[in-house]
Amino acid sequence: MFTSSLPAEQQRELAKRLTTFLSQYSHVSDSYIIEFFSKDHWQSLPNTWQPVLQDLTYRQVADLLLDATHGDRRYPSVWPLSLLAFRATAHALAFPRECRRERGGAVGSVKPEEFLDNQSQSALLGHIFRKHVKPKKQHEIRKLGSLVKQLCDQTDCNKVVDVGSGQGHLTRFLSFGLGLSVTAIEADGTLVATASKFDGQLLCALEKEAQKKNCSSLGPVSRSSPRHVAGWVNPKASWEAFIKQLSAAQCVNERPPTPPGPSKKRPRASEQVEPPCPHAVQTSRRRGSTDSPESESTSQHQFRKSRSEGPSSAANCCSCVQSVRQEGAGPERGHPDFVLTGLHACGDLSATLLRHFVNCPHVRAITSVACCYMKITTKENPNPPGLVPAAQPPDQDADPSEFGYPMSSWVGGLPGHRLSYKAREGACHAVEDYARRLREGGEALRTHCYRATLETFIADTRPDLRRAGIQTIKKAHLLPFTEYARLGLARVGLPPGLPLDPERVEAMLEQQGRVVVYFSLALLLAPVVETLVLLDRMIYLQENGVDSQLVPLFDPNFSPRNIVLVALKSQVHESVFEDELGVFKRHKEP
Repeated sequence: MFTSSLPAEQQRELAKRLTTFLSQYSHVSDSYIIEFFSKDHWQSLPNTWQPVLQDLTYRQVADLLLDATHGDRRYPSVWPLSLLAFRATAHALAFPRECRRERGGAVGSVKPEEFLDNQSQSALLGHIFRKHVKPKKQHEIRKLGSLVKQLCDQTDCNKVVDVGSGQGHLTRFLSFGLGLSVTAIEADGTLVATASKFDGQLLCALEKEAQKKNCSSLGPVSRSSPRHVAGWVNPKASWEAFIKQLSAAQCVNERPPTPPGPSKKRPRASEQVEPPCPHAVQTSRRRGSTDSPESESTSQHQFRKSRSEGPSSAANCCSCVQSVRQEGAGPERGHPDFVLTGLHACGDLSATLLRHFVNCPHVRAITSVACCYMKITTKENPNPPGLVPAAQPPDQDADPSEFGYPMSSWVGGLPGHRLSYKAREGACHAVEDYARRLREGGEALRTHCYRATLETFIADTRPDLRRAGIQTIKKAHLLPFTEYARLGLARVGLPPGLPLDPERVEAMLEQQGRVVVYFSLALLLAPVVETLVLLDRMIYLQENGVDSQLVPLFDPNFSPRNIVLVALKSQVHESVFEDELGVFKRHKEP
């Protein structure tokens, strides 16, 4: 698992190659597929590419373009060298995404081997940790939990802080399943209450099992309950403020209740409520997360309710942090060391956790699984769509604002390092899933062509509505285009009966194959963009004296954002912090 990472010089050289390659094809990665016809994207491709690409079958697109491991490439025609070089370079520059198979799992299978017997129940995860958890999340918490446990063993550190914890699925596995002392931070008070309720249910189930077996021991499962903190992690705040957020939380049910807050975007200044901790600011959550609230009760009510639902002690429903205090010292000095983890921490949150890892002397190691790259702040786009900037903390501990990309000085100094919102949004797409859909064929692949065709009429009628968001139309691929257009036009505020030239519509729908090919070309660049974002974070850590590795931990066919950034502070680095704190412990060399 802990293989050597790229040497610093190779990291910097790879970054140069990535920025050079991506800047050369930015017209593809920056393009919107819905503007395929209105911006005439097909004509933007080299003339020598067009004739060999337009007649490809969907399976050939998957095998010859998207699949880097496909061995039997049979070309229907001679491809130009520039196209072959484009494909080869994209595959060569991207970090490998295939994870190490367990128990001889079949390559290319939609679900990992652990789900072959039951598609909704992981055979490798205890049944008490599968309740309320979807298969994808079961796979993720099992794999990431085991990795976090390895880091804890390697650093002689038993404490973990899980940021963006949602309903606490990973937190429960780390705490009850692996015996770690876990503090979980989540912005949405309702999710925190739900997590505490689920903790109580798990303990109740354990108690019943123990009674059935007429024994007091629960085997390998720990009774150590996690602590849940309702609070926002501000990307502009310092690590000292982050530690105070953990230490000052103490006990939620002794403070005024926190109204359930939005978990997917930062609140506007007029909508912000006072969090349970004076230093708490919002954590962005992954859009479309399965960690959705189950009720609208207040956090305080849910915490008290959870106490009565299970045999747990007050610690089960009390969202508190046990901090080690020194006489006369602030909480940031006396706080115990811990391992930091974030499973699919959205946007700038992943970058914020890395900065805390580098700067905070208490963070021994980190596992960071990122997502929602389009929500990363950049100098060119400090306020990505869908997010409101976090307020600068009023306390004196606040650091100057820093962007989510680039993090490293090296990448920031490279020509062509800029990544547009669209390029970063494309990096969130699932290459493996689309390749599978191409091989299966079917009518579902016409959706992009439908939307691109409709966009031409929207842009012609109301140019100010270009790229207007149209919420998903149920089973759009099964509808005739006229019905799809009627529903789509109404959703952008245009008359459903807007006249559409039938001949023009038919001419565009006949180019569905070209739309699929162009989308695939852009998708081929998605892993390359993701590689640059993650490599920038590796170089940032290297610039701060920390080596790191990128591990393809999850099955990419099952969990597309499958790469985890793993880093440990060296023994020498940690000993310096220990001297400052007056704490001396024996540490293993990573």
